[in-house]
Amino acid sequence: MQPAWLLGCGSVVILTAAFLAPPSGSVPYPEGYRHWVHVKSALIPPGRPSGGFHHIYANDKALVGYQTGRFPDGSVIVYDLLDATTTAEVTAEASRIHIDVMRKDGTQFPDGGWGFEEFQGDSREPSLAAKARAACQECHSKQKDRDFVFSRFRE
Repeated sequence: MQPAWLLGCGSVVILTAAFLAPPSGSVPYPEGYRHWVHVKSALIPPGRPSGGFHHIYANDKALVGYQTGRFPDGSVIVYDLLDATTTAEVTAEASRIHIDVMRKDGTQFPDGGWGFEEFQGDSREPSLAAKARAACQECHSKQKDRDFVFSRFRE
């Protein structure tokens, strides 16, 4: 994350961004994703496999992909999974289980164009091993006709 004094200093930001760029093959934590467009949500009851609140967010470039079916480079989609607690009156969000991130970059990720990462809890440290990233790619290849994206924008 850039220091506040760098914001708005175009040439400094570009230079700084070069030093902060993620290593090849990695997907950085999507800072500020909760301010992006909310694509949709689902709730799987607590106690069931993958139970909890499932929220999907998209940055501006990913919105183009949801509208056209082709996601441009720079698209980022975040899948935010939160645990759920239930009382007699309400089921509410609890702690974050993890976020999954897809980032489109055809140069960095030539096999389908998407890079995948997961961040556990509220950590900003990547947690997927190379084998798990390959499993993400394999699963998402089932949606090749939709540019490897399962979700659809909920109007």
